[in-house]
Amino acid sequence: MPRKTYSASETARLLGISLDTLRRWDRQGRIRTRRDAANRRVVAASEVERLRGESAGDHELSARNRFPGTVRRIDVEGLLAQVELEAGPFRVVSVITREAAESLGLEVGMPATALVKATSVLIER
Repeated sequence: MPRKTYSASETARLLGISLDTLRRWDRQGRIRTRRDAANRRVVAASEVERLRGESAGDHELSARNRFPGTVRRIDVEGLLAQVELEAGPFRVVSVITREAAESLGLEVGMPATALVKATSVLIER
């Protein structure tokens, strides 16, 4: 039988956020929680699914920075493919394996989303 609710710590783990962030979202109204008999936060499974965007494609990655856009260029050389997305005012370039590009069926002009998950970005001159 599918699970109906999650504890606050389980919810935070599933969303890839800290427990403090979950509490802040609760205070801000960004997430709907309720209290159990012991006054602990619990979150409905449907709320977790809504925040994870599972109905829009069952994403299992916790990347928070998603840039939906259009594939503008694909350069394949050897085992690698350089994919360029136009995502609104941003140009996002990613180097992935040729096999990954083929598995995704990437073609110029098709919609795709760049997911960025990093703790820091360094630029040096």
